[in-house]
Amino acid sequence: MGQYLNPGNDGFASMIKGKYVDKTGLIHYINKTLGTTEKLTCVSRPRRFGKSYATKMLCAYYDISCDSRKLFEGMAISECEDFEKHLNRYHVIYLDMTSFIKERSRQSEDMIDRMQEAVIRELRDAFPEVEVKQDLPDALAVIAEKTGNKFVFIIDEWDMVFREMTDKELQDKYILLLRRLFKNSGYTDKMIEAAYITGILPIKKYGTQSAMTDFLEYTMLRPGPLKEYVGFTEQETRDLFAASPLEFEEAKAWYDGYLFGTDTHIYSPKSVIDALRFEEFGNYWTQSETYESLKLYIDMNFDGLKEAIMDLLANQPYTINPITFQNDMTTICNKDDVLTLLVHLGYLSYNSRNRMVTIPNEEVRSEFITAVENGNKRELIQLIKATRV
Repeated sequence: MGQYLNPGNDGFASMIKGKYVDKTGLIHYINKTLGTTEKLTCVSRPRRFGKSYATKMLCAYYDISCDSRKLFEGMAISECEDFEKHLNRYHVIYLDMTSFIKERSRQSEDMIDRMQEAVIRELRDAFPEVEVKQDLPDALAVIAEKTGNKFVFIIDEWDMVFREMTDKELQDKYILLLRRLFKNSGYTDKMIEAAYITGILPIKKYGTQSAMTDFLEYTMLRPGPLKEYVGFTEQETRDLFAASPLEFEEAKAWYDGYLFGTDTHIYSPKSVIDALRFEEFGNYWTQSETYESLKLYIDMNFDGLKEAIMDLLANQPYTINPITFQNDMTTICNKDDVLTLLVHLGYLSYNSRNRMVTIPNEEVRSEFITAVENGNKRELIQLIKATRV
């Protein structure tokens, strides 16, 4: 058991001791992709929407170095026919990309080299009989060839290098590594049984060097069959509040509003759990963010953006075209790009049937009001004051 290779099940064990909502059906979905052409999965979600919880759960299930049978007893996955087949059968490589940043400067020119070196050290300890090379894709390929072992790759916050770092050389180096791991027919099929990566933004083509075209994407715009794993469903939330002095209907007003398809209502896990913990409704998810980022985007000087924000604050849905968005936080060209970014950040809810966005709930609405009142939109401030009369 290591930090990056086969990290064990301690993280998941800690999770289920609290108010854990069973999301192990996701494991069944990933099991169906193992070893197939659909084995590469990318899930993008806002912060505090359970991305890291899912990665810890998957680590606990697949990790060959531990026995997680008792942890999953009574959960949905334990009733699936493939539960025993894949339980603790694979070597897992787990990378939390935020752990490789030097926090003081938010820059780390050598982070990709350090990341590879850290994983390779653990690979050498685990496979002493194999001459492991000082290059991660080559090392995994040699181990797979010599031992027959394939790996389950799990990367949390995979897009952090592009969201929070500006070093183009570093980004290119990272892209090259991802291409060699996940877009190399000579390597990938031989050494990767499955990959599950999470981030905030959808996959972007960085120039012509996209490493990610083979991944199946599930986003806030198109969650597909993974929609019930984005956050808490309405029934899950209702069940949690059944044993609480707080009323579910008030929880619905505060935290509902993310609608997928025609009937899947999703609640922010961070908000629901904190409201139950403190026995009080309030802003919990937004406290984990900062209104500064929201203020930055809604203050941008694009034609129609002010009017769009006015409609949204007046509880009027607004139609957008999400196609032009380049899936990054810097290439913002028009109001639709701003509003699409706010969908991915969790500040807006998107209805795929009519391509309309809304402010999802009272919690997020209060964040909009705070951002506007601290920004430079005088007409919006007047609208807010009018709605409070």
